Amino acid sequence: MSYLLRVELPDIPGSLGRLASAIGAAGANIDAIEIVGRDGARQLAIDDVFIAPDAEVMPDSIVSACNSLDGVKVLWISRYAAGGNLFLDLEAVESMTEDPVKAIERLVDSLPTVFRVDWGVHLRRDGETASVVHGTPSAPTEIPDKILWPENLEKGQRIDVPDVWSDLVVAGSPLNSDELVVVGRRGGPEFLDSEIARLAHLIAMAASLHRNA
Repeated sequence: MSYLLRVELPDIPGSLGRLASAIGAAGANIDAIEIVGRDGARQLAIDDVFIAPDAEVMPDSIVSACNSLDGVKVLWISRYAAGGNLFLDLEAVESMTEDPVKAIERLVDSLPTVFRVDWGVHLRRDGETASVVHGTPSAPTEIPDKILWPENLEKGQRIDVPDVWSDLVVAGSPLNSDELVVVGRRGGPEFLDSEIARLAHLIAMAASLHRNA
């Protein structure tokens, strides 16, 4: 079983090497590392680390090994399907351009893999709430009445949701004034600014391809 670690660590030379050594000593191989964000003010980096532990190694022991390093904090760990790589955005773009008429649908279908989320959904405004146009298998098929259409949503952003979805962190970006694409993670982590920027870019591209098909 492969896992994805999201790790906060000092953005200084040698930090990544120490992290890699700790993960190896705990009994896991690193398949890939992707830098997903930086905090210049605090001199921190946020990396996604794809790992493949030995069969007898529990993920908790890897988290403990990472957290034992000075300045290192594991923000999140999750199972991750084998085959994940660093070119997922480009694969999503390729899929959209192969069938521009279905660009939005194809993007939505790719969102769980591209952004490591539980689901993605294409919504259309229906009065004060929304109706589902297309969603991934785990996406909601109906939107609860308590969840109202977000006002002034002009670009990608985090979306606050009421207690009915209290276990989710949600982000979205508009296709147009009456449609948007939303992604949800159960239990976190929060969406980074870099992830929201990528999401908005891909959604804008899907909207353009569909519009011009």
